[in-house]
Amino acid sequence: MQKVGLFRSIHLKFVLINVMLILIAMQIIGFYFAQRLEDTLKENFTTSIIDRMNLAEFSVREEMLKDVDEPSLSTRLRTVLSSVTSDDISEIRVVDTKYTILATSAMENGSMVGQRFPDDLVRKSIMSESPDDAIYLDSMKRIWILVTPIISENKVIGAIYVKSNIEKVYEQIEEINQILAGGVAVSLTITIIIGIFIAQTMTRPISDMRRQAQTMAKGDFSRKVRVYGNDEIGQLAIAFNHLTNQLQESQSTTESERRKLASVLENMTDGVIATDRKGRVSLINDSALAMLRLTRDLVLNRPITSILSVEQEYAFEDLIQLKESIALDFSTDEQPAILRANFSVTQRETGFVNGLIVVLHDNTEQEKIDMERREFVSNVSHELRTPLTTMRSYLEALADGAWQDKEIAPSFLHVTQTETERMIRLVNDLLKLSRMDSEDYDLNLEWVEFNDFFDSIIDRFEFSKSQDVKFNRLLSNEDFFVEIDTDKMTQVIDNIISNAMKYSPDGGEICFSVTQSDDQIQVMISDEGMGIPKANVKRIFERFYRADRARSRALGGTGLGLAIAREMIMAHGGDIWAESEEGKGTTIYFTLPIEHQEEGEWD
Repeated sequence: MQKVGLFRSIHLKFVLINVMLILIAMQIIGFYFAQRLEDTLKENFTTSIIDRMNLAEFSVREEMLKDVDEPSLSTRLRTVLSSVTSDDISEIRVVDTKYTILATSAMENGSMVGQRFPDDLVRKSIMSESPDDAIYLDSMKRIWILVTPIISENKVIGAIYVKSNIEKVYEQIEEINQILAGGVAVSLTITIIIGIFIAQTMTRPISDMRRQAQTMAKGDFSRKVRVYGNDEIGQLAIAFNHLTNQLQESQSTTESERRKLASVLENMTDGVIATDRKGRVSLINDSALAMLRLTRDLVLNRPITSILSVEQEYAFEDLIQLKESIALDFSTDEQPAILRANFSVTQRETGFVNGLIVVLHDNTEQEKIDMERREFVSNVSHELRTPLTTMRSYLEALADGAWQDKEIAPSFLHVTQTETERMIRLVNDLLKLSRMDSEDYDLNLEWVEFNDFFDSIIDRFEFSKSQDVKFNRLLSNEDFFVEIDTDKMTQVIDNIISNAMKYSPDGGEICFSVTQSDDQIQVMISDEGMGIPKANVKRIFERFYRADRARSRALGGTGLGLAIAREMIMAHGGDIWAESEEGKGTTIYFTLPIEHQEEGEWD
């Protein structure tokens, strides 16, 4: 959160508002006080002057009414004027109706006596028979001129001209204004100090709440706002602390639910994808990423239709309306992948769609099982139908009278017997595989020396072989002791050697070898037959699989021999695989765990 600058803070605004209010109030009070003070002082000054002039006017009138010569009158008038002169009055003049100065209180202006004094105020006052006054500047000082007419028997006989120094009044007003300004400055200083203190009491809780909000934004709810009082701001701080507690509890609950949801999503075998209201992926678990073979950064914020590769068939609005699941094929040449997607809409109570939840289920194994089951049923049906059809044909011929023909009947019966034995072998092999699938079989284990055991089986095939095939034994002179079920292991080796002899051409060679690798032996049986295409080598251990079906059926195989061999080898803790090159032969390998021989252990 951005820090609030000094000039934008509420603290400064509060202090400035208080100062402005006090300043305005002081200005209004000061202006009113100064105005009233000026009026009062001027009124007091003029009243004082007027009162003395009224006294002087009486005395001057009495002297002017006396019948005396002019010099004596001037002397008498100066005496009267001197008696009323003060510091406030700088000069008093007596003027007759002809505007001649009869006397003056200023000794330095004595030469002006007898001269005309055509002053406008004097002329105006005499003519109007009423006092008149005015303020003038004299040497940058204000003076008040008062002219009072001298009236006797309703007739103006002259005028008194008073020149008073009113500058002292204004000086007093200036001093008082300075005192008032000082008081205003002191008041403002005190107001600022008190305003700062009061502002702090208001802004400190607000600053604490601001810092708490910043701390809460970072996820820390442990800090609480200090409560400074029980006023409105204190109540706000209490409410803020309560809000902090509620948010902390809500966050804890939300975080707990989020962890639970994350744990559920991460441990689900099904894939889960969530989108926003525009169909962009906002959440995906690891199972979905593994199914789609994508990374998280390539999925998030991309359209769901693109992620599921259904943009050609569906738009996002179509997926929202889907009620049934759809199959998705992500198979490659190396690995099959069949997914089934179920869609669920997330929406508010108002019906507004928030997004879409997609649940992906891996149906690859189920599809593979279904395919194998269908193929198995088809193969079993085909394998049983061929001998049954043959038997039915021969039995119908025998029933039609062929049994009476001594040359044909034995041949027909032999074919019927052969096909019956073939079906019995097929059924027995199926039962063996069924028991292996259900692990319903026991191994009668015993310790044997594998080279001798293997050599005896090879001898049996070599003595009974009916075709021109050479056996090449590459057996070690070292003893390899293994713990095996000899009957089942004999069946494994019989199946492998039988296949090698079936597919070996006349004059071909079958090689046998046993070698040691770590804690196991590796058995190899190799032929020079027609071989198997490279793409089908891994399938020869599947049930009913034949590289050349026509030739295999002609040779009487059921297609289950190597499948049985694989199950039995794995039951012994070993592994089996094949290597083949088309036209050059096939090699079968299998391994068995061995027990290292110690001196005297097998004596």
